[in-house]
Amino acid sequence: MKTRRINIRLKSIALLVTAAIVLAACNKDETEDMTPTPTPTPQEKNIVETAQSLPQFSILVDAVVKAGLVDALSADGQLTVFAPTNDAFEALFATLGVNGIGDLTADQLTPILLYHVVNAKVMAADVTTGYVPTLNTTAPGNNSVLLYAEVSNGVSLNGSTSVTATDVEASNGVIHVIDKVLLPTDIVDIAINNSNFSILVEAVVKAGLVDALKAEGPYTVFAPTNAAFEALFATLGVNGIADLTADQLTPILLYHVLNGNARAADVSSGMYPTLNTEAQIDIMVSDSGVKLNGTSNVIATDVQGTNGVIHVIDAVILP
Repeated sequence: MKTRRINIRLKSIALLVTAAIVLAACNKDETEDMTPTPTPTPQEKNIVETAQSLPQFSILVDAVVKAGLVDALSADGQLTVFAPTNDAFEALFATLGVNGIGDLTADQLTPILLYHVVNAKVMAADVTTGYVPTLNTTAPGNNSVLLYAEVSNGVSLNGSTSVTATDVEASNGVIHVIDKVLLPTDIVDIAINNSNFSILVEAVVKAGLVDALKAEGPYTVFAPTNAAFEALFATLGVNGIADLTADQLTPILLYHVLNGNARAADVSSGMYPTLNTEAQIDIMVSDSGVKLNGTSNVIATDVQGTNGVIHVIDAVILP
């Protein structure tokens, strides 16, 4: 896409906020029963020292040391760390088929660990649902890979990782305990992790496009919400994805994908080729926002993954 910077004023939606620092909180009763307890004189210990003082983080500490991140996480400033327990790391090792930290390189560990760190101190009381930028900047253009936090009967990160204890304070930030190791997300993972895209995920799976969209890319995806798909079903007179074939879905889905990592500030009006090689998309930028083909509005932007970026739209566009 063209690289002329523009000032785009887009609507924000409650469940998709792409530039917010968010965190999830457990309720008071759950927190009281959870370990670890706050460390003595937390203001005298930085994040690394606090983790070292708690045995349930011994594997995390080993990983931080091997990745060479001790100084970064001990420095002055304010950070939020989502800290996986030893049990969380053991589950990851089983999934990866390795014996422990010794089987992973610093280059493998660094992007994973940085994906657990937010560049601000966010206490449990300051939470909301949405996307948060992490210190993992391995996305195209050195952009931050985003983490999705959802507050509902507790807190989940990326749809499946739970925050089990909060507000372990340190001199340079705060630690929140989680029960799984978070892995940086690509554009398919982003859709899977957010229930607002469940129909889109169903369509991508049925069309057999999962592997294609997990490729290196980068890609720009205009992602219709569930409501957008429901409106399409009503127009087509079908009940859902089950009533459509892979051959029908594939050209529609590919029409929502462009080559390149085009963030909101890089978008300008014009016709652009899509992965559906037989159809171009008409992007129209104005002071009131961005429209696709004159009918579909971009309602949230810059949901960044490791292999591309997602912009959320309110209507499915047809070739």
